[in-house]
Amino acid sequence: MVKPELAPEYPAHWEADVVLRDGGTGHLRPMRADDAQAVQTFHMAQSQNSIYLRFFTYKSKLTAKELRRFTELDYHDRVAFVITRGGEIIGIGRYDRLNEPTEAEVAFNVSDAHQGRGLGSILLEHLAAAARENGIDKFSAEVLPENRKMMQVFSEAGYEVQRHFDDGVISLSFDIDPTEKSRAVMASREHRAEALSVAGLVAPTSVAVIGASREWGSVGQQLLEHVIEGKFTGAVYAVNQDALEVSGMMPYGSIAQVPGPVDLAVIAVPYDQVPGVIEQCGRAGVRGLVIATAGFGDDGERGLARQRDLVRQARANGMRLVGPASLGLANTDPAVLLNASMAPELPTQGGLGVFTQSAALGVSLFASLSRRSLGMSTVLSAGNRADVSGNDMMQFWEDDPNTTVCALYLESIGNPRKFSRISRRLARSKPVIVAKSDSIGLRLPPGHAVRTTQAPAGALDAMLRQSGVVRVNTIEELSDVAQIMVGQPLPKGPGLAILSNSGALGTVVADAAEENGLTVVEMQAALELDIGQSRALPLLKRTVLAALGKKGADSAIVTLLPVVGLPVDTIAKTLQACSEESGKPVLAVFTGIVDVSIHVNRQMAGALPAFSNPGAAIAALAAVTRYAHWLTLESSVFEPPAGVNPQAAEALLDTWLKDVAGAQLRTLSTDQARELLGHYGIEVLESVPFGSEDQAVAGAERLGWPVAIKTLDPSLRHRLDLGGVRINIENADSLRRNIVQMRKFLEPYGEKNLEVQSMAEVGQSCTLRAIEDPLLGPVVSFGLSGDAVNLLDDWAHRVPPLSACDSADLIRSPRAAVKLFGYEGLPAGNISALEDLVARVAMLKDEHPEVALIEFKPILVGPTTVTVLAVDVRIGNSAQRTDSARRAMRS
Repeated sequence: MVKPELAPEYPAHWEADVVLRDGGTGHLRPMRADDAQAVQTFHMAQSQNSIYLRFFTYKSKLTAKELRRFTELDYHDRVAFVITRGGEIIGIGRYDRLNEPTEAEVAFNVSDAHQGRGLGSILLEHLAAAARENGIDKFSAEVLPENRKMMQVFSEAGYEVQRHFDDGVISLSFDIDPTEKSRAVMASREHRAEALSVAGLVAPTSVAVIGASREWGSVGQQLLEHVIEGKFTGAVYAVNQDALEVSGMMPYGSIAQVPGPVDLAVIAVPYDQVPGVIEQCGRAGVRGLVIATAGFGDDGERGLARQRDLVRQARANGMRLVGPASLGLANTDPAVLLNASMAPELPTQGGLGVFTQSAALGVSLFASLSRRSLGMSTVLSAGNRADVSGNDMMQFWEDDPNTTVCALYLESIGNPRKFSRISRRLARSKPVIVAKSDSIGLRLPPGHAVRTTQAPAGALDAMLRQSGVVRVNTIEELSDVAQIMVGQPLPKGPGLAILSNSGALGTVVADAAEENGLTVVEMQAALELDIGQSRALPLLKRTVLAALGKKGADSAIVTLLPVVGLPVDTIAKTLQACSEESGKPVLAVFTGIVDVSIHVNRQMAGALPAFSNPGAAIAALAAVTRYAHWLTLESSVFEPPAGVNPQAAEALLDTWLKDVAGAQLRTLSTDQARELLGHYGIEVLESVPFGSEDQAVAGAERLGWPVAIKTLDPSLRHRLDLGGVRINIENADSLRRNIVQMRKFLEPYGEKNLEVQSMAEVGQSCTLRAIEDPLLGPVVSFGLSGDAVNLLDDWAHRVPPLSACDSADLIRSPRAAVKLFGYEGLPAGNISALEDLVARVAMLKDEHPEVALIEFKPILVGPTTVTVLAVDVRIGNSAQRTDSARRAMRS
């Protein structure tokens, strides 16, 4: 298919794949001049009533003049979007700027065959985003009273809609700047649609295996066998154009020949046949695809291009896609019993949802969880993660009653801001455990096509912690944490009781507990259990329950050396009973087992977490305890600081960016930076650069004595210890002497420009920085100036928006932050003012991606004031954020 030649002004960045209300997909794009015939076809297919509601009269056909007016657009004053499925237009939305330049009239037309799928609300979101980009802040519309569906689109969007009835027509108008309510509406709709799209994949009513083979051991043969042997409750079809019989079934030659509708197609055909099969699936009305075939994104740029084409092809035909190179998916719900995966048998039913990416790590994680006998609800291997991602699975898990704990092994994150938003919400109701490599975001695994990060090391981990995610490093750590969370209550605090039949072992566990932030409130290391099973088990139970009953005991670890005549399964049953009676988590550690044929976790009773390594048990319990503590913190509600004016700041940035092209950055002057920051209630202490001593004195006279002099060198301007600053200069003579001495002292560093500045309250010097990252979006970093950040990299990072709790946590996270709170007898700094400054900077950066860098270096945090001494602001044409207000699938 030859792609149309696009006009130079065509806004390609407005294109998006979208998930509809029922979980299907469509492609949204700006209308083009060559859409005239498609628009005519769309119009003529509409009912008389739909045409009347749109045009207030009936017209069977649009005139040539009307088609030109509808399709020839400037994408500024006149904008229109179409949503297509399989190349056919199924929805149109447009706006036309009115005489009032900040207002536009908006209208929609949705295909009769696709009404009720949420197309109107999606078109409204994208039109509003485009309008805001073009300087429009208000929409109006004229609607007939009987057009209830259209009025519902506006009223349910979360905007404050004004209505006026005149001459038989209802006039509507509303501001289109996002509000908390409109953002919540969009997020809720996105959540429902994406959850439904995944539900269609993991809970289909019919499955077709395309490429099902008679060859034993082939991928197609195994996938079909596993679906059948898993006792899938729906219809199963084999598709193979060459075989007469496959796994006892008569195969169909193509998906078009299958007699019934197919919800899920599992594709295991050769690499070059996959695009043709997807096209056939689209024509047959298949809703979802699992592609087991490899060789796309992991085949260099050529393969990545083919992979992108597969995704476009699937989404344009209303289908979600898992893979390529996927191990498949599984659902243990008795109403489904789907094992469309390479796993030889369906997992045990349980509450753990599992998401993985590459096949190798998926196999490793599945094996690790199986060794622990952990029951699973749904398992999905995304392979190259070309379409369905961890974000989609979290949307599904949030509503899935069968999933109580969510586990993801991530090798790349395509949309971290959306991940943060979803996981922060999900983690409030269900634990989210994430294992990721330390290189994630820095380099890409084969087959993954996402942005990489330029953010400081640790920023991505900070985002995960901020979102309430339990971050682990390895598959084994993920499994360790999961087995606690799946079957045990959460601890209410860090208090730990340790019981053991070995003094040395108990001491080792206690030391490890303290190192991991747990508090040992009870320790018994002399349990006598070699007294026969009938006496030992009741004694063990009484002792554990008594320890758990002690004040401050929130959990217990029982670590035992082997006891003759006391099998681990009987101990496990007793300890699980202790957990159930006390309502507190209990962990068992069975050390000294050398017979590899004994699998402790396969013998344990119920949901008791059992370990062979005490260190692993402590680390896992500490991670669970940190998550339980996060749940007690305030919910992440962002409250804008007082006295901010984002609209005025946006107008300034638009003016300053008119002459900035491409990737060029513009550094704002001190006065410009002050003006921009003033719209967010941030003041910068005034300073006066000087060349001569007379200029310095004149500047000091204007600012008022006492003053300080500083070098403008960014590496020295805050370094009193290196001679870059001289303070408390009280008169002109002293100022002249200090200038001479300072220039002489700075000679080894080369010639440096100087400035004179008003004196600020003495305090701790800090650095606050915010950047726009290609992967994470806005990132705010904080540290104490000097060697702490320059040599020790002692930074803390967070991703906006920041709640009050996030801002407070950011400034307390650097190791050197203790100096802000009365270190060695010095007065504490004004922490509330510092938190307020962080909140203002975070909001500024979140609202304005055009600000590429903003750095306050230094900030002086004194006992009563917080003073910004210097600021560096650089602006540029912002890349499109990976998580804007409009709903769009990751491309």
